[in-house]
Amino acid sequence: MNWNGLRVHFIGIGGSGMSGIAKVMAARGAIVSGSDLQESGTLEALRTIGISVSVGHSATHIEGADLIVRSSAITSENVELSAALKSGKPLLGRAEALSKLLVDKKSVAVAGTHGKTTTTSMLTVGLQSCGLDPSFAIGASIRNSGTNAHHGSGEIFVVEADESDGSFTSYKPYGAIITNIELDHVDNFKDLESIDDLFLQFVGTVASKLVVCVDDEGVRRLLSRVKGGKDSLEILTYGSEGDPDLLIDRIFLGARQSKARLVFRGRVWGELELAIPGRHNLLNAAAAVAMGAELGAPIAP
Repeated sequence: MNWNGLRVHFIGIGGSGMSGIAKVMAARGAIVSGSDLQESGTLEALRTIGISVSVGHSATHIEGADLIVRSSAITSENVELSAALKSGKPLLGRAEALSKLLVDKKSVAVAGTHGKTTTTSMLTVGLQSCGLDPSFAIGASIRNSGTNAHHGSGEIFVVEADESDGSFTSYKPYGAIITNIELDHVDNFKDLESIDDLFLQFVGTVASKLVVCVDDEGVRRLLSRVKGGKDSLEILTYGSEGDPDLLIDRIFLGARQSKARLVFRGRVWGELELAIPGRHNLLNAAAAVAMGAELGAPIAP
């Protein structure tokens, strides 16, 4: 899709997901505007990169827009959304808009009930340190970059995939990470089975690489339904127990740091040292290392 010169208006631009998409579209040449109910640091940051942002909603804000993107938090009573629907202009939800940006990119979606933001950030920073300059859209700003989104020069696009409304099934990524699967977002999902079914549907959209944590019971349930079901999908497991493809062992958990050894199919890859505590963060980092290797990042012997 050619974004250059396309006028895109965001209804509810202040959220982390929406603001990130707006930044990437603007970097690709779109003329981006947006509105939100309250002033915030996010809105100010968008203005500094040339995005026109209004506080408050008005039907006049969509005038001249070629495409409109709405936040999932925007209800049908919103005056801008109402005007957009009446206008017949193309209207996309957040996930649909992000999906458009992933076309022609080698996209990686990081999913799971917990650890998505951390794992997405770790993978992104790792790829950056290897000089691959990925695009990314994350639910929080990366400390190294000072932003939650970036249009990179490389072919890789890393995204945090939110399962809360089921829309992550629209991404159709080249690769995916699943950190864990638990019952969450009980307003949208009645039971664990419905969450499991959604993640199975998500896996069905992944084109090539799937990296999953087999320490997690929910992931193990998923794998029992996936294996043998899709010949084109390469599944790589990681964990601290049993015999995963990427094992973390010799684990040290300190008050302010954590360490472990990485062993890939019997071969020692090296030591993993984090300046943050917790076994869960070692697992998140292992996921990032595993996917990074699949994407061509060099692994020290």
